[in-house]
Amino acid sequence: MDFYQESLKMHAAHHGKISVESTVRVETSDDLSIAYTPGVAEPCRAIAADPSAAYTYTCKANTIAVVSNGTAVLGLGDIGPLAAMPVMEGKSILFKRFGGVNAFPVCIDATTPEEVIAAVKAIAPTFGGINLEDIKSPDCFVIERILERDLDIPVFHDDQHGTAIVVTAALLNALKVVGKELGSVHIVLNGPGAAGTAIIKMLRATGAQHIIACDSHGILSRDRGAGIVGHKAMLCEITNEENRTGSLADAIVDADVFIGVSVAGALTPAMVGTMAAEPIVFAMANPTPEIMYDEAKAAGVAVMGTGRSDAPNQINNLLCFPGMFKGALAVRARDINEAMKVAAVHAIADLVTDEERGPEYIIASPLDPRVATQVADRVAEAARVTGVAACGTQPPRCE
Repeated sequence: MDFYQESLKMHAAHHGKISVESTVRVETSDDLSIAYTPGVAEPCRAIAADPSAAYTYTCKANTIAVVSNGTAVLGLGDIGPLAAMPVMEGKSILFKRFGGVNAFPVCIDATTPEEVIAAVKAIAPTFGGINLEDIKSPDCFVIERILERDLDIPVFHDDQHGTAIVVTAALLNALKVVGKELGSVHIVLNGPGAAGTAIIKMLRATGAQHIIACDSHGILSRDRGAGIVGHKAMLCEITNEENRTGSLADAIVDADVFIGVSVAGALTPAMVGTMAAEPIVFAMANPTPEIMYDEAKAAGVAVMGTGRSDAPNQINNLLCFPGMFKGALAVRARDINEAMKVAAVHAIADLVTDEERGPEYIIASPLDPRVATQVADRVAEAARVTGVAACGTQPPRCE
């Protein structure tokens, strides 16, 4: 099948992928008077008196905004807000289909962090959460940090944290396959942008000790000079404890794990041959990974994962974001904190049993109906334990 042409036909036939549907009937004059004027004045008065009543009387309780300025659309780059709409529509239907969460695409004509922050703050009263999507690095770091600080609803940049959560879950299971421990393995990550930075932080939060990050200039090290600013300077403080220098090829020697969020072809079979015994490779560049699945296996990779659906072990953010927001909304969380992210990691990893786990099955399918429910339950519990939950019941509303 030519997926590109079929996608064009599908989008044209339906004028996109989403619509707005009423949850109530408006068939009679009484229906109209209750749903709109004059009856609607009463919930308005209730919310004016108590803003938290919006979670009872409006869609806010179970609705999020999928916000993008189109500056870093996966595989396409800076294509702007209009061209980003099909991706944000797609994300919205996945939230609904897999998490039961209402989501709406909000593509904004805003290019600076300040403009994006102002736009999101302006629309925030409508929504129970904000999912940031496809915003370029390093702007995305600033935007998320300020919005998390200033808004009383959860803000989640899926390109960062969704990727990090699913990668970490997959790695925990891959390490069990080869009989290694997260705290002792040597990990090389290529591509320390938004996703790569979050992956490193998530791995550290779950126990990884030995990580080296590489970019187009080679190993990130405190003394390198070139490009060591902003988040890369921060990464030098939590990676490369031996302050090694050199290229990706130098870093990969004796490494147990390679994680790629970079460019096609970055990892060669010859480089794989220099890795430690039973190496693990997660090559997630899209649409073409750092090394192809068959090529990696032929070079001796013990466990291989990619972002593709045509090979085993697809590492897909769909395993995370519907359940993450379902759980956060369920308890009206004010934030999505580190404990909630770690809870999501273990929720996803635990879906694969000891009996099922193997080189070609370290992560559940993104279409597995168990995923969102298990992630939501664990995330909600973590929110309650860490004190960011406003209530303890389930969507669509907490009383």
